[in-house]
Amino acid sequence: MAASDHGVSIERRDRIAIIRLDGPTPGNLLSQAAMTALLEAARGLSTDPYLAAVVLTGRADLFTLGFNLADGDRMGALPLAERREALSVGPRLCAAFEALEPLTIMAVEGWCVGGGVAIAGGFDLRVAGAGARFYVPEIERGMNMSWGSLPRLVNLMGPARTKRLVMLAEKLDAAKAAEWGLVDELAPAGGALDRALEFAARAATMPPVQLRMCKAGINAYANALAPVAAALDRDQYLLAQASADYAEGVASFREKREPQYRGE
Repeated sequence: MAASDHGVSIERRDRIAIIRLDGPTPGNLLSQAAMTALLEAARGLSTDPYLAAVVLTGRADLFTLGFNLADGDRMGALPLAERREALSVGPRLCAAFEALEPLTIMAVEGWCVGGGVAIAGGFDLRVAGAGARFYVPEIERGMNMSWGSLPRLVNLMGPARTKRLVMLAEKLDAAKAAEWGLVDELAPAGGALDRALEFAARAATMPPVQLRMCKAGINAYANALAPVAAALDRDQYLLAQASADYAEGVASFREKREPQYRGE
């Protein structure tokens, strides 16, 4: 599939699929169109019984600077039911990648922000180039972290480090992300995709059905309570979006000033 204006393309190499996100914005933002294209890509690959590995990567200089706030502005004008449906794309995208039966690997260079971190949590492995950086700024914008990401991040890093990443918005370089468990493998700068493809090639030497059975058993145990923990995070986002603190968070970001939150 060739990339269109949403910037998502798929390359097949025998039993390996490589999905690239390279959209039209400077920050490679997660627009509604890009997220819908990624969701469709994951769903399209789910029906191939012989696929061994799926690799998702961004640009050579960054993965993504996160969700496109302009799309958030447009959603804010929708009726509640339509806004709630529009907000379903992110969690469905993460769930679709998590549900893929082949091994899934995310290759990150440069910044991976917000929704990019949420997507990463649903992958089996995360490979980062030496210059990669991870950041969850949602709380600084008056938002909660949603898309079902909190239980996934707790599975990877534990509760205390997840609180530092999500509640204190600490920025992690690649080495710190690996130390904390968010990243599974470090590669030289510019080498994340090559290393991810090495994992994918190894998976492609395995019997396809047994590979999938092993993943299913591991995920069933690791994620048994995840749907309970994340059940309301979309509606929590809707609640946050209606607050004055959300408006202040977005406005202060755009105006490049410190926010003044009042619990309103």
